Amino acid sequence: MKRKLRAITLGCSKNTVDTEHLLGILADAYEIVPDGKADILLINTCGFIGDAKEESVNVILEAVQAKQQGDFGQIMVFGCLSQRYGQELRQEIPEVDGWFGARDFSPLLKALGVGNRKADRYFTAPGRPYAFLKISEGCDRRCSYCAIPFIRGAHRSVPIEELVEEAGNLASRGIRELEIIAQDSTFYGLDLYRRRALADLLKALSDVDGIEWIRIHYSYPADFPQDVIEQMASNPKICAYMDIPLQHISDSVLSRMHRGVTGEWTRNLIAQMRAKVPGVVLRTTMIVGFPGETEDDFAQLLDFVREERFERLGAFTYSEEEGTYGAEHFPDDIPADVKQQRLDALMQLQSEISMKYNLSRVGSTVKVLVDDYSGDTLICRSQGESPDVDGEILVKCDGEDNPASLVGKFIDVRITEADVYDLVAVRIP
Repeated sequence: MKRKLRAITLGCSKNTVDTEHLLGILADAYEIVPDGKADILLINTCGFIGDAKEESVNVILEAVQAKQQGDFGQIMVFGCLSQRYGQELRQEIPEVDGWFGARDFSPLLKALGVGNRKADRYFTAPGRPYAFLKISEGCDRRCSYCAIPFIRGAHRSVPIEELVEEAGNLASRGIRELEIIAQDSTFYGLDLYRRRALADLLKALSDVDGIEWIRIHYSYPADFPQDVIEQMASNPKICAYMDIPLQHISDSVLSRMHRGVTGEWTRNLIAQMRAKVPGVVLRTTMIVGFPGETEDDFAQLLDFVREERFERLGAFTYSEEEGTYGAEHFPDDIPADVKQQRLDALMQLQSEISMKYNLSRVGSTVKVLVDDYSGDTLICRSQGESPDVDGEILVKCDGEDNPASLVGKFIDVRITEADVYDLVAVRIP
């Protein structure tokens, strides 16, 4: 009998893709179980910011306790946390049987007795009609707060033909929407083709039969490729949705962050997107409490968000990360309670913006993709909602409908109710 293997993935969707590729290679040699006891437990960790690191350590410690109780035979840890702190962790948690990094899975596969090979991804959430497609690894940016470049290494693009092949395989398994992800998706192609090639990749992916929606995540504002905006405006398969983390608007803060843009550049870029792609949904992320952020800097950020009215916005407080330029050159001088107050104020403002935006959609008719169902309620999304991070559109099934048969299908609905996050709709026959 095959030994049982279980995987726990922490952190971002990029880690989920890594785990799924790894499990695809292991699927022939092991019986992969979603939960419960196992001979081997794999933990894919996150080491991006303080809260993520703490969560990863806590999960490892809980797994060690479960191992001592007989739930697991071996524990093997990989990913960003162990790439960054592997030596220290080996000494502090010796009960773990193996520590491996995030850049090369060959040592982990060798420890598991499996050779590295090409294999289909193993879906950790089977049945959903969307999949994340990681188009590159690493990052050449040097944002002063970010540890990703020395955790994940330099930017490395996956060739277009390999991504098209993977997309075709995903489509053949019922995937209808691709979520494009990378550390910086707009940097795609510079290493392979000596030019930004995200627009070329989007065109190639849109030719894959079965793929109906393609959504762009983690784009970077500096030197944003204009042909990507043109693709979004002209290609019906490219969702009118852009995830573009901006982090701040104050020139002084952006300069210390090493973002490579100014507030004026940022405003102009947003104006171009909204002008060329009417109705585009913009998701962004902000950092509050960066070293040296004054009351005036934060007021500028609030004014910017109030003016631009982003349809989607997330934020977090600055976390000093050892080894980064910011940690070495900028004292973390904003008290924790001030950071939290600023975060609360920003998110309160965004809640009001989100509520007004969602209310403005009541009465409109939209095309949605059915992701799942709960009882007689379909859980759906339009082009304006990305999975995992945005709200959902909830649609009651008619008595004659079989909810399970509608998962993965596109249907038309009319929005009837709204709250800050989710929408309620009825199906249009």
